[in-house]
Amino acid sequence: MEMLLVTLASGFAGFVDAIVGGGGLIFLPTLFAVFPSAEPATLFGTNKSASVWGTAFASWQYSRRVRVAWRNLLPAAALAMTGSLAGAWLVTQISPDFLRQILPFVLFAVLLYTLLRKDMGREHAPRFSGRTELAATACVGLVIGFYDGFFGPGTGSFFVFVLVRWLGYDFLNASIAAKLLNLSSNVAALALFTFKGHVWWHLALPLALANVAGSLLGTRLALKHGAGCVRGMFLVVVTALICKTSYDAF
Repeated sequence: MEMLLVTLASGFAGFVDAIVGGGGLIFLPTLFAVFPSAEPATLFGTNKSASVWGTAFASWQYSRRVRVAWRNLLPAAALAMTGSLAGAWLVTQISPDFLRQILPFVLFAVLLYTLLRKDMGREHAPRFSGRTELAATACVGLVIGFYDGFFGPGTGSFFVFVLVRWLGYDFLNASIAAKLLNLSSNVAALALFTFKGHVWWHLALPLALANVAGSLLGTRLALKHGAGCVRGMFLVVVTALICKTSYDAF
């Protein structure tokens, strides 16, 4: 029963993650509920060992159907990985607990802004080009990658929001770019957890397969219904993140 529960959670997390990110909101609490006596680092590592495959397959599916700006995203992905490693190292030196009470308010501001700007993210109209776009994308990768390594909740949603609001992407293209950047930061975190021995490899294969299956379904849905579908899912995920992070903080 435990295996069935976490496998289903991994599949649903892959579905949500493929559309707009936030799969950890579903999968991690399930792991903590099913294995309450396990070390948190081990559950984080096991989560990464499954989600990294779903994100990789979603990135591949998107890249086959939508033009991807590899010239900008590959350097940004490398910096996201660097930032994630730096954040993961810093969290071994200082506690990220001070962020717990700030995060719900930041997420609420993101939700409110997106609701008020009903036209935001519906049209793909990049604000920058050439080296300026490259620098802006790299900055997004480095900063949010660092946050992912240091703290983590809402990383996918932050990637999407910043790419839409600052770079002028629509929600679909922002989701594609966010997948690639988040994949890089996840690979870096997984490498660190593996090095420290914090992955349950006996669970990794079935959880990864379920995550990939959910990811493929989510990708198809997003590609079929476009930016409007991704925007709707973004609002749902951010609302759920506000509830979850508020509960954790207060």
